Amino acid sequence: MLALIFVCGVCAAADKKPTDAAIDDNVRIKLAADAEVNGGALKVEVKEGVVTISGTLETQRQKDKAAKIAKKVKGVKQVVNNITLKEKSAGR
Repeated sequence: MLALIFVCGVCAAADKKPTDAAIDDNVRIKLAADAEVNGGALKVEVKEGVVTISGTLETQRQKDKAAKIAKKVKGVKQVVNNITLKEKSAGR
């Protein structure tokens, strides 16, 4: 009987939604680990599973990929992408 209770407890824990803090950590780790995005300097905020990413990146592709990475993290309900793009200098 105790084994059954233990197994049910483990199953319930496995179904438990990640906390905002856990989501925040996982999003930051995934962004920083991506070679293209290199998002270690991006700001991440999470409230009730809604992730808001802000900061500055070089390209639209990086911005889009950052949002895509964040959306894949377990527990993320929505991503608000407030990343801005660096302005290109006139000499380029």
